[in-house]
Amino acid sequence: MSVRRVQDRRGWAINFAVATIKPTLLAATSRTWIDGDKIPATGGCLVVANHMSHVDPLLLAHFVYDHGRIPRYLAKSGLFRTRFVGTVLTSANQIPVERLTKSAVGAYDAAVRAVDDGECVVVYPEGTLTRDPDLWPMNGKSGAARIALATGAPVIPVGHWGAQEVLYPYAKRPHLLPRRHITMKAADPVPLDDLRALPQTPQVVNEATDRIMAAITDIVAELRGETAPAERFDPRKAGVRQTGNPHDTKDRP
Repeated sequence: MSVRRVQDRRGWAINFAVATIKPTLLAATSRTWIDGDKIPATGGCLVVANHMSHVDPLLLAHFVYDHGRIPRYLAKSGLFRTRFVGTVLTSANQIPVERLTKSAVGAYDAAVRAVDDGECVVVYPEGTLTRDPDLWPMNGKSGAARIALATGAPVIPVGHWGAQEVLYPYAKRPHLLPRRHITMKAADPVPLDDLRALPQTPQVVNEATDRIMAAITDIVAELRGETAPAERFDPRKAGVRQTGNPHDTKDRP
């Protein structure tokens, strides 16, 4: 497992996270990191990954950090409204996203600026925990593709498996014993150069999104040793709510 030293200035919030969260992850999980050196050591880039547990952002941050980059996340805005967590996230230059609102444009602009400034921005293209019953990556949203097309930065797909054993989607209690094993793998940049030469029509953005999700799904299928579904799960077609616990009916009319 190759590891690179972080060269960027970290700041107190990143130092705090490394000092408190990383030892917990090391104690609670074992891990196999594969091809993390495919994440560029310097320069603006996007890391895109599947999302199936509330703990996997911490694990993905661990993976990215171990390979020499400080991850900058697009994170749901509600986290920033918690006093302590919000202070840490803001100080660590994370980017709040108002999901499913016009305010999400501000997050897009901030992400483009961050990539253009040479930062490593992490995006979950699905926008929320997968709704697929078998935890396969579902249909992606356009944000990651639009950032990639606007910046020309490399898009590094990452797939992972095992986080659901630590904390299943929307479960309230993690399973820390026995230690769960996490496997995370990066792959070559998603080929998007031909699309960058075209006007950013909805069709071009959709094609870029599909390529990103296909790259992530291919890695997950490899890690699971299974064949992915021929068609990715679409929450809208299935009538599943797009945010929050899809199994919680208390907020429904």
